[in-house]
Amino acid sequence: MPHRSVNLALHVMKDPAAMAEKTAQLLLERCERAVAARGVFTLALSGGSTPIPLFRLLATPAWLDRLPWEKIAVYWVDERCVEPDNPQSNYGVAGRELLSLAPATRFYRMKGEMDPMEGAAAYESLLREHFDLENGGWPRFDMVLLGMGEDGHTASLFPDGTGLAEHTRLVIDQYVPATKSDRLTLTLPVLNNARCCVFLVSGREKHPVLARALDLLAEPTLPAQLVKPANGDLVWIVDEGAAKG
Repeated sequence: MPHRSVNLALHVMKDPAAMAEKTAQLLLERCERAVAARGVFTLALSGGSTPIPLFRLLATPAWLDRLPWEKIAVYWVDERCVEPDNPQSNYGVAGRELLSLAPATRFYRMKGEMDPMEGAAAYESLLREHFDLENGGWPRFDMVLLGMGEDGHTASLFPDGTGLAEHTRLVIDQYVPATKSDRLTLTLPVLNNARCCVFLVSGREKHPVLARALDLLAEPTLPAQLVKPANGDLVWIVDEGAAKG
């Protein structure tokens, strides 16, 4: 089977603060392009600690004034099955660090407090409605922010997890044996339909898995390696710790 080339960019930044600056610039460029073309910028956020420097930068006065918040629609890549005010909630982190401080009004959280199967179905219905997908198809996000765990997982798609084989649903629930907990997550076809997927990876502990993930000649075995936008850009923004170990 022939390999399709992916439009790939790798940026090695000095530290997480420089990563945040680079990501914010890219986000602004993509936002301006999307708003000019379609009147809205659709952004999907991930959880974890890695995007927090970006959220904090975007919440500074300089950046709050640069982004057209009324034209930004914020969605989530994945969510832990907890209440929105739980410290583990991905929505909660983004809300505290950014959305409560920005004049953002269009954000659509995954409802982690619902039964996981029902929560996944509800978010899938929301995406179908918002992206006008009555007759099937995949939502096309302008930008998807992703992280990568030390095991190579991204979103809430884990190595050997059942979710990697899902090719019909937009959103699924995933039981994570390591933490004995449920999560909701977008599926690979949704991620791969985005105009731009951006991986943020920092820390020396991520170097071994980053080296594997960026080995373009190796057979893709990690979930993060399966993110290859079919008609979009793949951008890795990493710090020197992750790049050099």
